[in-house]
Amino acid sequence: MSANLIILVLTLFIYILIVAAFYKARIKYSGGKVGDVINLILITVVLMFLGDYVRLLQSYLADHIIFILQTLFRTTALSFLAYGGARIAGR
Repeated sequence: MSANLIILVLTLFIYILIVAAFYKARIKYSGGKVGDVINLILITVVLMFLGDYVRLLQSYLADHIIFILQTLFRTTALSFLAYGGARIAGR
């Protein structure tokens, strides 16, 4: 097993734990500001996951395209979190 594959498996495990915990909390705290924040976190985690796992397409795409996609997904995740947090705080 290569080091890259081990890192991807470990981060996949961490992402699964985060999504499972927040999904369970989403069911418990549905509605209100807490529910909205949980939804923001879930969407952010999914976008970060996509940004990390774009690397699996390395054999099909050029390195600079992979970098652009990673940056795009990560920037989208953080922008979504910032905009959604500001919107929730403004209510």
